[in-house]
Amino acid sequence: MQIPENLKYDEKGLIPAVIQDWRSGQVLMVGYMNAESIQRTVSTGLTWFWSRSRRKFWQKGETSGHVQSVKDILYDCDLDTLLIKVEQVGPACHTGEQSCFFRSFSGENEGKKSGGKNER
Repeated sequence: MQIPENLKYDEKGLIPAVIQDWRSGQVLMVGYMNAESIQRTVSTGLTWFWSRSRRKFWQKGETSGHVQSVKDILYDCDLDTLLIKVEQVGPACHTGEQSCFFRSFSGENEGKKSGGKNER
């Protein structure tokens, strides 16, 4: 994979990354990456993020085993958001839900726990 040189990062050097299940198309989570975490993701084939709260790199699934194997990385027309298609092992959300997007404004579609460990 070739990382585009002209990606647009915010003032903190970050770019949002939407993580999507490559088979179902379900949005699993959103994380933030910097140039180094993108490089780690490309070189390892697993998702790496920059934690804004802990101010350090983290690999998704490093402690839980719920890794994300990268199938493709796309970027939007403005070059300021990534879409990463992954094969998810286990739940993506630290709550144990398959997706971090299991709550609805309408109160419908509340997810069922899929047995995952708490992880960030």
